[in-house]
Amino acid sequence: MKRVWARWVVLAAIILGLFLFTGFFGIGLGIKPIMPHVYLPGEKLSETPLFGIAGLYPTNTLVGLLLADIVVILIAIGVSRGVKSGKTVLTGISGAVEALLEMLHGITEGTAGKWTKQIFPWFATITLLVLAANWSGLIPGNETVGLIHHYDHGYDLKQVGPITTIWDEGTDDGEHHGEYAIVPFLRPVSTDLNFTFALAIVAVVMIQVFGFRSQGLGYLTKFWNTKTLFSKPIFGVIDFGVGILELVSEISKVLSFAFRLFGNMFAGAVLLFVIGSLVPVFAQSMFYLLEFFIGLIQAIVFGMLTMVFMSQATQGHGEHHEEAH
Repeated sequence: MKRVWARWVVLAAIILGLFLFTGFFGIGLGIKPIMPHVYLPGEKLSETPLFGIAGLYPTNTLVGLLLADIVVILIAIGVSRGVKSGKTVLTGISGAVEALLEMLHGITEGTAGKWTKQIFPWFATITLLVLAANWSGLIPGNETVGLIHHYDHGYDLKQVGPITTIWDEGTDDGEHHGEYAIVPFLRPVSTDLNFTFALAIVAVVMIQVFGFRSQGLGYLTKFWNTKTLFSKPIFGVIDFGVGILELVSEISKVLSFAFRLFGNMFAGAVLLFVIGSLVPVFAQSMFYLLEFFIGLIQAIVFGMLTMVFMSQATQGHGEHHEEAH
């Protein structure tokens, strides 16, 4: 009974959407949603370089990164306060995060063994950061509210009450003669290849760090194995070739990590505003739920792959043989 007001909020939002976009009963505005322009790189919000560094500009994906960082920090503070308060069971967001972290710790413990304490913080941090970045795309106004700027194949401007907005003034053949588009204030940072590529480099570099910490310089034999090249030429050549393939595999992990996350989240963002432009009132809610779960799955997959590769890097070939025996 205490949350009955939420139903009225949802009903009011539906009625407002019908009034704005459909013009039902002849009393609505009948606003036609505008298809946003699709940009791969982050869009500049200002032409003034950050900190006076040439080539470094404030972008909407940078705003998305700052938002994701703030969310992760607030979650950490909230969970820390909940634990220090002496509560046996955390509730709300803190309880959900605690359950997620316990699940991630159990997975790490079953995979990494004695290296759990060192690997788990990386696994948990990457998962929470990517999750916050992915879910920031579900915030209302994301990629739709921003600065108006000139664009060669854009739309016209019109005044709707006190608000200046972009308006669809296309001709019958679908052409638009306006020169304006929107640079949104906020865009999910996981739709920017710069972020996914940088995060992939961090993950792969730390995989090598854990390999050297566990095996020392002997870790290099994984990529350059010439021990049996002369004593057993046939097997030595095979081992040497396998080492080269391992080296190529480590480099390709950067591309795999980066493009998997970027491709899924960018496609999801495009899907949301395409569906919102076609059917603005009801259909988009179903795709919001789909993107909610895709964002969660992609965050866990990215973090879990990092954790698994870190665990594998701490185990030499000899350890595998001993475990088999």
